[in-house]
Amino acid sequence: MKSGEFRIYRSRLAGIEAVRAETGHSFPKHTHNQFGIGVIEAGAQRSLSGRGMVQAEAGDVISVNPNEVHDGMPIGESRAWSMLYFDPRLIGDLLRDVGEGKFGAVEFPLPVIRDGGMAGHFRTLFSLLIEDAAEKLLLREGLLLSLLAGVMCEGAGGLCEDAVPADINRARELIDDDPAAPLTLAQLAELCGLSHFRFLRAFAKATGLTPHAYLMQRRIHEARRLIAAGTSLAEAAFASGFSDQSHMTRLFVRNFGVSPGAYAAAMG
Repeated sequence: MKSGEFRIYRSRLAGIEAVRAETGHSFPKHTHNQFGIGVIEAGAQRSLSGRGMVQAEAGDVISVNPNEVHDGMPIGESRAWSMLYFDPRLIGDLLRDVGEGKFGAVEFPLPVIRDGGMAGHFRTLFSLLIEDAAEKLLLREGLLLSLLAGVMCEGAGGLCEDAVPADINRARELIDDDPAAPLTLAQLAELCGLSHFRFLRAFAKATGLTPHAYLMQRRIHEARRLIAAGTSLAEAAFASGFSDQSHMTRLFVRNFGVSPGAYAAAMG
């Protein structure tokens, strides 16, 4: 992006706006009527927040609450950031799921969080929200809940301890029985009688993978089985649930070290 540029993207989820910006402008005191979570992508800035003056550097996660008075000035010539703005009703619904009644006021507790993993989750979520990534619906839903949980729990003491392990066998069996099915986080969590966030934590604890990662593993193993049986690459990709052959190929190479075509030739 060029300095002084702002880009607003259409989000794939209602109630969320996506913005990227790079500017040396100093913003006066102002407020938003939305919640905001973002990442400083380059440079650094100093700003007023509800907790006093704070400084955020490249890689830091930043947050703002509705009607929180803040400003912003670059440290140096310019800074760049990506930001997601959330409708308060959406945040309220999501945090009721994440906190299961443990959170009091719905308010992000820290204006700046230094956490590389959280920043990475944000960047992946940002991309999934502005791109057509229908087959990554589980990943998008999981990242959204995990990001909100991270922002809330960073300043919430012991409210966000790991969820109690739950029996997730029914969800795992549902994925195993039909890896190509377009499952959602809501379907899987309801099947196990858990909130979406608690299901995510329990599933990862039981399997070592997120629901999306587990689903992708089942799909690529199904594709490998079909290819070994003589199914064409295009048909194998479709039958195992991939949106296109190129996505299957990328995951196949990443998992097995060879291309689907090379594997088919070896099995032929």
